[in-house]
Formats: sequence, structure tokens, C-alpha cells
Amino acid sequence: MARVMRMGRVELKVLDLESSVDYYTNVIGLEETGRMGDSVYLKAWDEYDHHSVILTKSKTAGVAHIAFKVETIDDLAYFEKKIEEFGCQTTRISNRLRLGEGEAVHFVLPTGHHCELYYEIDLLGTAVGTRNPNPWPLGAKGIAPHRLDHCLLTGDDLKTVTRFFVEVLNFRQSEKVVVEDNEELVGSFLFSGNKAHDIAFVKGPDAKLHHAAFSVESLHDVFKAADILSMYEVPFDVTPTRHGITRGQTIYFFDPSGNRNEAFAGGYMAYADMPTITWDASKIGTGIFYHRRELHESFMKALT
Repeated sequence: MARVMRMGRVELKVLDLESSVDYYTNVIGLEETGRMGDSVYLKAWDEYDHHSVILTKSKTAGVAHIAFKVETIDDLAYFEKKIEEFGCQTTRISNRLRLGEGEAVHFVLPTGHHCELYYEIDLLGTAVGTRNPNPWPLGAKGIAPHRLDHCLLTGDDLKTVTRFFVEVLNFRQSEKVVVEDNEELVGSFLFSGNKAHDIAFVKGPDAKLHHAAFSVESLHDVFKAADILSMYEVPFDVTPTRHGITRGQTIYFFDPSGNRNEAFAGGYMAYADMPTITWDASKIGTGIFYHRRELHESFMKALT
């Protein structure tokens, strides 16, 4: 069966390219791997592919596109047909249109977000190599996450976008948030491998970014991230806490353009045969912030 392996990249729109590069390299701790036009390409130290983050200069902040890596080149044609059968128009992105990237299939999600599937991308390798590697690299900067972990997006029709990921891309739904009286879906968490989520959606305006998350190893690294963010005077949204949904440990903060970032640790192992966990909308505060048990206004309204 054709398979989406993981979230492969996110292209973020930024207002000031150089200040954004400084932030993502020195505060987040990503490595710059190349430039093309108004875009800068970056990767985390534990990622093999050429890049997982693209920063593109823009007049507005937000997400330009997200992309998922498939297992084989034949999977592109397979999913392309399924996407079109679902009713979404596809276009082919030419080989090497972006730095380090091969051909891709582009389409627009029911929530208005631009999305791509790809197989080919240049391989740079990790900072510790593949022969007798150390557990982490000396000289790492900033938060130094292992990898891009997931994105949370907002949209109006969560039922349809969930059905798209499940029926077309063969994802599973790990958790959902529903309104108790009518079971309306207001939150959907989806996975393709064994992570608690690779992509998630919450009810809100179409085509908006809630956050892009980076994976760190442990709760200690979440607290270390908080220290680094304070040292650089980066604005916080939420200081270290735990999620009820996914059980992960987390901290939220903003890049220079106002795009929300997350350092995320832990979370349970997800399996294809697990039942979907359901949260009532009245308990969403506990689901998102397990200790505080309530949401604050900026968490739902600060979108890009």
C-alpha cells in the first residue's frame, strides 16, 4: 500500500528574512542549508534530508505550504489519482523548482492550506553521522531540536479535511475534540506513522497557521528551551506544561514575524489499530493545558 511516511517540511512566510534566519539558526538552532531567491532553507541536526523548514520573505506571516514525504516514487502517482477522485485539483511541481527538491504533487486542502507530496530530496545526513554516532552533536546552538515534528492548522470544515487525510492519504485519527450535544468536530489529530500526531486541525478560519512544532528529547529540554527563550527575550505564549491530548510536554512562543512555534517532547506511541481518543469541548482546557485546565485568549486568537 502507498504510504505517507511523515511530515517533511513547512514553508513559513516571514516579514524580515534576515532577522528570521537569525532567530531560526541561533534561537531554535537549525542549520542553514542554502538560499534561492527570497527563500532560505534549514534543517535540524538530526534530520537527513536537505531541509525541513523554508523561510520565505512575504508581506504577511503564516504558512505558505506544508509537505509530506511518501515512501516511493510510484506513491506520487497513486496519491495524485486519489486526491483528484476526492475532488481536489492537483498540479505537478517541477523537479528542482526549489533548492534540493525533486518533483512534487501540489493540491489545496479543504481548509484552504496548500499542501504537497514528494519523494525525492537531496540527502545531507545528520550532524552525528551514521557510523558510531554520538547521541548529540557538540557545538549545537539554541534549543537544538531533533526535527520538525508537526503543524497545527485551523479551518472551518474539520469533518471533510479529516476524511481527506484518512480516506485519501491513509492517515489515522489519534484524538478528536467534539461538542457534546451534537458531536460536531472541533479538533482533529492525525498520524501516519507512530507519533501521536503528524498534523492537527482545530476549528477556526481557513488557511491559517496555529503553530509549527519542533521535537526535543525530554521535559528537561523543554525547560532548557524556556531558559534560552528568556535569554534571547523571545515572547512566550505558554511556559512549560503538559498536554492532555497526546500527553506531550510543551512550550509555545513566537518567531519575529508572529508565527507561533512549539518545542514538543514525549507523547505516546500511536498504532494503526488504536481507538480514537475523544475529548469533550467543555474539557478542551484540560486537553490542551493539563495543569492549568483552561485556555487563555491569545492561544486561540493569535493565528498567522
